[in-house]
Amino acid sequence: MTTPITLCGFAVSNYYNKVKLSLLEKGVPFTEAVVFPSQGDEMLAESPMGKVPFMRTPKGVLSESQVLTEFIEDSWPEPALYPHDIYARARCRELIEHIELHLELPARRLYLEAFFGGTVSEETKKEVAPLLEKGLRSLTRLARFAPFIAGDGFTHADCAAWVHLPLVSQATRKIYGRDFIDEFLPQAKAYLKLIGERPHAQKVNDDRKAAMEAYMSRPKK
Repeated sequence: MTTPITLCGFAVSNYYNKVKLSLLEKGVPFTEAVVFPSQGDEMLAESPMGKVPFMRTPKGVLSESQVLTEFIEDSWPEPALYPHDIYARARCRELIEHIELHLELPARRLYLEAFFGGTVSEETKKEVAPLLEKGLRSLTRLARFAPFIAGDGFTHADCAAWVHLPLVSQATRKIYGRDFIDEFLPQAKAYLKLIGERPHAQKVNDDRKAAMEAYMSRPKK
């Protein structure tokens, strides 16, 4: 596939950055379009749930970040960001699913207060804490940190872990006064630093910081 694709969303989104890092690491030509979640007809015509990211491709539009990840890998198989061994590939997908379903999804319920100046109910905070603890206990059995999260090679699982785990860390420090990631996964600090030193991760992080500054300084309606 030679026709450029367009990644749609905004650089504050961890799911957007997960896909963006995969594209950069694989050397895929792409452009970016700043798009915010919406329930407007124009948005829903491309992203059925009105969410970001979504991707415009020569054959049509795709949504959901893991679908985009799989499309990228299938369309540009080299350099591979999944192991060639079928079982090892499944273990990478297992890590991504686990991090997003059992860590990022419950932690997301805290983000309004942790990052955006809103308020989260005490009931929600009490519900989320044991979910995160359970998810992190499980992740200690799956993550390898050898030196990457799935083993000795950089994979799509690292693209996911690198954007999601810091948010869980920051949110739990803010809401509970405890860094859940540090408590359950002490290896994660050195691991995240390792990924963050990659040039493409630095590019994603710089763009994220700039987008967050712009987002927080925008005129309030």
